[in-house]
Amino acid sequence: RCDETTTEYGSPAYVSEQKSRSADQTKTLVDDEFGDDDWAAFEGALETAEQREMVCLDRQVGRHPETSYTCRLFVPREYARIALAWGKLLEPPTGEPDFQTLQLPDWDDDPDRDRRIRVLPEAGVTFVLGSDYTGEAKKSFLRLYMYRAKEQGGLGLHAGTKRVTIAEDGDLQTVGQAFLGLSATGKSTLTGHQCWLEAPEGAEMLQDDVCALLPDGQVTGSEGNGLYIKTDGLDRAEQPSLHQAATHESAVFENVKVNADGAVDFDDTELTANGRAVILRDCLDTAAADIDLAEVDQIFFITRNPLMPPVARLTARQAAVAFMLGESIQTSAGDPDAAGESIRVVGTNPFIIGPAGEEGNRFYDLVSANDIECYVINTGHVGPATADIGVRESVNILVGVARGAIDWYHDEQLDLDLPESVPGIDVESFYPPNHYEDFESELAALREERQAYLAEFETLSADIADAVY
Repeated sequence: RCDETTTEYGSPAYVSEQKSRSADQTKTLVDDEFGDDDWAAFEGALETAEQREMVCLDRQVGRHPETSYTCRLFVPREYARIALAWGKLLEPPTGEPDFQTLQLPDWDDDPDRDRRIRVLPEAGVTFVLGSDYTGEAKKSFLRLYMYRAKEQGGLGLHAGTKRVTIAEDGDLQTVGQAFLGLSATGKSTLTGHQCWLEAPEGAEMLQDDVCALLPDGQVTGSEGNGLYIKTDGLDRAEQPSLHQAATHESAVFENVKVNADGAVDFDDTELTANGRAVILRDCLDTAAADIDLAEVDQIFFITRNPLMPPVARLTARQAAVAFMLGESIQTSAGDPDAAGESIRVVGTNPFIIGPAGEEGNRFYDLVSANDIECYVINTGHVGPATADIGVRESVNILVGVARGAIDWYHDEQLDLDLPESVPGIDVESFYPPNHYEDFESELAALREERQAYLAEFETLSADIADAVY
């Protein structure tokens, strides 16, 4: 049921009908009402599964005893490629299933059936009906993983994590960093980057996509075996580790352009700008053996807002504001038709179950209790004239923050702590007010938008809503 090609690397490549998540067709029983047609669809899906030859695959999400769950995926045999790709992301299970997903990609081939993704959080069950996109299987389990973390007093995060080892006065210290960002905004790039550090210093990737921030400040990982990376523009020079893993024979490509001779073209977006590859951690020279971060020291909110500087330091309340705003640009992973448009997603996490305002309150409590430093980092450009912020600038910021090598001052106009200097960067050239004819008006309009947006969340603490920067 899918075009299959063998690439020049000896890896399989598939082309799916659905090229991204069906966000508009996704509902949860916590946040939405299910109609009679939904319940009828569940019954019909179960009956269909009983009549077809199905692949059943169990895997485990997470390793930490408080946040590990056995996941069971059912897909028709004709779509075994979904199980192949998904199975490479996770490790073998240790128990009976906690979460189950039934994915019937051809459900809506029947004109009387509509595509729908429905989640029953308490039961740990997801129905993916009418999509053959591997990302739906992946997120069906990670969505529930994050929901369970919140039930335990923690918070699920759509985030990558890394451990940076820094030499200071002859001693080595480790700094735990986490990156919150929408897909395709640089989260994987920053998380997996070695930061050009030389031994005994270094940087190790722990997790790339979904984590759980626990009450004691630990950040536990979810995917122990692989990563589901975006391949559009994957560059050997800028992303050497990811490129190396993606060009290994163990990778699985989804909607990546592969020519007739098997040559892979990461720059060709004819199929979609949301091309994907499942890669193995074992093929990543930046991947640590473990996936859990014993303590997170620094959290970075990745934005693409051109009014924001390359980096700014946040107070705990401002960090909660940044969490709620989740400002970025829409990507082809979320809504291909709106790619490039400004977007706000609470926690940069499209997979929240339950009131979003409560997520912001919980984030503030956890950051405050564990004394976590928070920053907003712009991976796009500053101003309408496009002062581009490249990977090198962003990585230099991460290293500077990890070393404690940045001196900060409070900028009254932006109401943010900005760096006086960053090693390797001309920070003055990225100062936002210098890139607009009337920056004051632009910023005032942005703040007004932010205040109106935060006012929509009834359960959000007023102390957080009043901290708009």
